[in-house]
Amino acid sequence: MKSIDLKVTVRKSTGKKDAKMLRRNNQVPCVLYGGKENLHFYTEERDFKDLVYTHHVYLVNLDIEGKKHKAFMKEIQFHPVSDRLNHIDFIEVSSDKPVVIELPVEITGSSIGIRAGGKLRQRKRLIKVKGLIEHLPDSLVIDISDLDIGHSVLAGDLKYPHVEILESNRALVVGVISSRVAKGMEEGAEVAAAEGAPAAAAAAAPAPASAETKK
Repeated sequence: MKSIDLKVTVRKSTGKKDAKMLRRNNQVPCVLYGGKENLHFYTEERDFKDLVYTHHVYLVNLDIEGKKHKAFMKEIQFHPVSDRLNHIDFIEVSSDKPVVIELPVEITGSSIGIRAGGKLRQRKRLIKVKGLIEHLPDSLVIDISDLDIGHSVLAGDLKYPHVEILESNRALVVGVISSRVAKGMEEGAEVAAAEGAPAAAAAAAPAPASAETKK
């Protein structure tokens, strides 16, 4: 699978004050879990441009002051207002042990159902799999050339060498539906959104005090 090299610096202090200072200097605090001990480090925010803002999944070759670690991103935190990177958790992996990860779905082919007027319906864009790093593909390619209207591909239909699919066998991945069904689904979604607006407004209103909190 795709990999990317990242050279980082060990954090000397791990408090909130230190983290805020790093962020003010356009640096991102990170933690690497899964090894003998948790490793705290940081690097420039711009170094994550090709790693975070992409639909690809990368194996990250971390160079923590000369020591090499293979890892995947586990959790990314963004600032709630500015949407800038706040923190990243990495999980360390080993070449000789299977890993569990979500890989992107890549649709290929020209469906006969779509050529006949059907609409593509993709339910899953990421699929959870298990396998050794050396066997994990960049993406899970699904050829929909033979997919007609009313037909679909389930997770149980997917087969890849040395890779175990961890989704439910009946989970819908992608299918082709008729234009009439697609239109009905869109209209239903619009109605649901309109009906949900008053409920959402009511939910946002302050809740009355309970019997235990009333003075």
